[in-house]
Amino acid sequence: MTEKTCAACDYPLDANAIKVTIGTRVVEVCCEECAQKLQEASAKKPS
Repeated sequence: MTEKTCAACDYPLDANAIKVTIGTRVVEVCCEECAQKLQEASAKKPS
């Protein structure tokens, strides 16, 4: 079985993973801090 990791920091995910929508994709992160980082990075990226 492949272990899932955080989309922001590659930390192994557990049952407490947070789903975040970035553009049209849904990704999983390990914590609220990583979710915020991905959302900020996505907002800065030109469309």
